[in-house]
Amino acid sequence: MKILLVEDEPKVASFIKKGLEEQAYEVDQAYDGLLGVKALQNEYDLILLDIILPNMNGLDACREIRKHKQHVAILMLTALGTTDDKIIGLDAGADDYLTKPFEFKELLARLRALSRRSTDNNNGDRIGIADLELDLSKKTVTRAGKLISLTAREFSLLYYLLRNQGRVVSRVDITEQVWETSFDTGSNVIDVYINFLRKKIDKEHSNKLIHTLVGMGYVLKEQDKV
Repeated sequence: MKILLVEDEPKVASFIKKGLEEQAYEVDQAYDGLLGVKALQNEYDLILLDIILPNMNGLDACREIRKHKQHVAILMLTALGTTDDKIIGLDAGADDYLTKPFEFKELLARLRALSRRSTDNNNGDRIGIADLELDLSKKTVTRAGKLISLTAREFSLLYYLLRNQGRVVSRVDITEQVWETSFDTGSNVIDVYINFLRKKIDKEHSNKLIHTLVGMGYVLKEQDKV
């Protein structure tokens, strides 16, 4: 996996880069948001992006990246750790959010989770329900023939729901299988991502596919089917 690390604190950047390279990741560095965006002339599998950066902050950099790179995974690293801060980061286009200070093994777990979307390289591998179709090889999603733009995390979540269509999956299931980590019990990150998908997948269609079962979890199924 080729990673772009955008971090302005030299000691933190050096620590992360060294640790990732010891795990056989290829890492390039940028020390401010503007240089991070410019570095996207190269191809990366994942971007580690701090929020508080000189020249262009991480939120603006994330939004700019999403204009041109829809499917590259973005993991934000920041000391801003409130729920509102996380939601702002996710709304900007990040796929995941890790609060400083963090244990390096958790960072590695997040990277593994984000990379899972690329593990199946079988050409033409498609999965769908009703008029919704996800193509694993092309990393595309369409509904009623219309292309839907998803972030890497949204794509992974939708793929998990599709693989389990008709079956209720809990927040714990989603956390373990899509995020490969755990959240505080009060965290609403899963709900936030489900709402992201609903807006993109269901909003313009009468046949809703993503359903909530209060106290149980979520199920992907056609509206008129039990």
